[in-house]
Amino acid sequence: MLSRGRRSREGGREERGSEENGKEENGREENGRENGGPRGAYARLRSAYVWFRAFRRTRPFWGGVWMVAGGWTVLKFSLSSVQLIVSTGFGGVAGYLVGGGMILCGLIPIAAPRQRYTFGLIGCVLAVVSLVVSNLGGFLLGMVLGVLGGSMLVGWGAKRPRAAAGTGAVPEAVEA
Repeated sequence: MLSRGRRSREGGREERGSEENGKEENGREENGRENGGPRGAYARLRSAYVWFRAFRRTRPFWGGVWMVAGGWTVLKFSLSSVQLIVSTGFGGVAGYLVGGGMILCGLIPIAAPRQRYTFGLIGCVLAVVSLVVSNLGGFLLGMVLGVLGGSMLVGWGAKRPRAAAGTGAVPEAVEA
């Protein structure tokens, strides 16, 4: 019978092959690199969180999230069968157009923060229009979320750097 190890001449001790000698018991290689252990997953998760936090702080993130939630709510309460939408004409399609427009008005400022004023105002107008064209604006919930998100998009400003400790001057705002 073949074995993976070979016996040494002195003492009958079995030596393992070179492929098994390169790793320690705790899942790390001898050179210190990790091979997918729990510490590697934690480090990747931590770096993803740090990246997302920096991303979120440099964009009108929460205004966009509220606007998308309002648009989704308007769209959700506008859903009906395709035959009904086609037979009613523009009145049936208007809920889809307004809800989809609100979702786009929430996503575009997250991708391009300099466009926050334009799409925040358009999103607020679409949210108010949804009151008329789409089941009371998603039973008022979609309209309120859309107006909240639009106002947060318009009111968002880039984080100002802190003033130096010795000077009393107020620093200028940094535009993202």
